[in-house]
Amino acid sequence: MQEKLFARLQEIFPDLVQFRRDLHMYPELSFQEVNTAKKIADKLASLGLEVRTGVGGMGVVGILRGGKPGKTVALRADFDALPIQDEKDVAYKSRVPGVMHACGHDIHTAGLLGVAQVLSEYKEELPGTVVFLHQFAEEQIPGGALSMVKDGCLDGVDVVYGAHVAADLPVGTVGIGHGFVTAAADSFEIVLYGKGGHGAKPHTSIDPIVLGSQIVMNLQQIASRQVDPIKQVVVSVCSFVGGDAFNVIPDTVRLKGTVRTYDEEVRSAVEQSISRIVEANCQAVGARGEVIYQHGYPATWNDEEETPQVIACAKNLFGEENVVRMPPMMGGEDFSYFAKERPATFFMVGGRNPDIQAVYPHHHPKFDVDERAMIQTGQLFIGALLAYQARQQLVSTT
Repeated sequence: MQEKLFARLQEIFPDLVQFRRDLHMYPELSFQEVNTAKKIADKLASLGLEVRTGVGGMGVVGILRGGKPGKTVALRADFDALPIQDEKDVAYKSRVPGVMHACGHDIHTAGLLGVAQVLSEYKEELPGTVVFLHQFAEEQIPGGALSMVKDGCLDGVDVVYGAHVAADLPVGTVGIGHGFVTAAADSFEIVLYGKGGHGAKPHTSIDPIVLGSQIVMNLQQIASRQVDPIKQVVVSVCSFVGGDAFNVIPDTVRLKGTVRTYDEEVRSAVEQSISRIVEANCQAVGARGEVIYQHGYPATWNDEEETPQVIACAKNLFGEENVVRMPPMMGGEDFSYFAKERPATFFMVGGRNPDIQAVYPHHHPKFDVDERAMIQTGQLFIGALLAYQARQQLVSTT
């Protein structure tokens, strides 16, 4: 059956390219994906699937019931875009000013719809049930995954797989890792209230710029001196705003940054350390500080029992030399909410191809990938779910 499905996937590849390019030309930002969701729902309905719309907000869920008994496997793709101006010189560049698919979510969506199409054409031979999770708002906290889970998108699901195209992996390769694969992604804002004054008379003011500079340096000691070096953590201040005149000490300074961790105890300790550092530095100079700390997506955990099976499947499909161990990334991904609820595996599919200028990183204005990544994504989704059903059938008969 797998060979027939793969052959059909190759046949419909031009249709997948067309659908992907339509999404690429008309992207929509997180929590604004009205037309994108409708296109997905219409496509799923045209395939004869049961379709739920408005799941958790703008999520779309398609359900395909196979003709043979089996478990329920969920496959996930995201479909939101980013607030970036598309600078590629291609016919399918974004038609929406300041918005583009700069992370490959259009590839994920079109690839998963291809899987839905070929499986629907052979549903009588298909064991079990397949749930197609089309998720909105991956790029913006709080994301769409958590609200979709709360709305029951995983009801009855036994295992869930997710894919992401990778700009740094050559097309034709797959990256999969065990355990943690993406980090918890938190954000913080620090507001420092000093006392403004003339730049020539700093002794009459409480300078929040000097204070903020000291706090930035102190925050760097969290990772280097306050956390076990075996446990990964990143604390980055990415915005420092205060004042707009060369000779005026401002009243207020705002710092913004991000914290990336895997361990929940470390995550909590870092949050406490930031507050403690701000409070101590403010007290030392008579200023006042406020810390706004926002928990983002949790870390994504690839199931220790299921992931080796997916790795074995990938090696069988693409050759051992084309399957690489994906190291843990400090980037965030709200697939983590699905993985907290069910055994899950999240994998990367190569999309890099210098021959077509697909060499730019994610979130770059010239980001693009080799569209054949949709084929590899579809093949691994199909291979993994068929292998899972076969294993479960074997267990039930022994």
